[in-house]
Amino acid sequence: MASNQVDQADKSPQGQDEFDNPPRGPVGVHRGPKSLGVRALPYLIVVLLAVVCGIGVWAGVSGILPWQQQKPTSTTQVIRKPSASKDSTSTPSERNEATTAPSTPPAQTPSQTSPTPAPVVNRNTQVLVVNGTRTSGYAASKRQVLVNAGYGAVTASNPTGNLPAANVVRYQNEADKATAQDVANQLGIAQVEQSAAAGSPIEVVLVQ
Repeated sequence: MASNQVDQADKSPQGQDEFDNPPRGPVGVHRGPKSLGVRALPYLIVVLLAVVCGIGVWAGVSGILPWQQQKPTSTTQVIRKPSASKDSTSTPSERNEATTAPSTPPAQTPSQTSPTPAPVVNRNTQVLVVNGTRTSGYAASKRQVLVNAGYGAVTASNPTGNLPAANVVRYQNEADKATAQDVANQLGIAQVEQSAAAGSPIEVVLVQ
């Protein structure tokens, strides 16, 4: 009976103290280690404060915030120096040579050369027609052909020397070459040659 009373006295509020129901976990000097986040929080605060202070110093010195775009305050002008002229860099002797050097005339191109004069046919040149054939009046008939062509000084004659092998028109001077060629064309003669032995400025020898 006495033991029941002691048990009831122990369970009463007056008989309990703080050691009867101790808190869970370590208490006092026996507390456990703090978490990583709790330990790093002071350092993060210090870093953030340093960043804010740095931004404030930058804004105070430059007048702008780092994330604001800086506008150019002035434009750069490029000034080109005028290049020195050729006259200013040349020496006095070179300038004198340039002023005193004679100009060379341009060479004539083929289109600028004077054209060669066309051969001139002189129908007033004396023409002698020699009949070396056995046909009578043959030289006279050829003379008439030349007269009809406009020749005014044509004479028919008989041969006095050796005869060529074929019909030929001879001329004495180079100036009569064009006229001799025209006579040959009028009479249908192919051979034309220059000969000092011709009996006239132009001589026609007919053998056929």
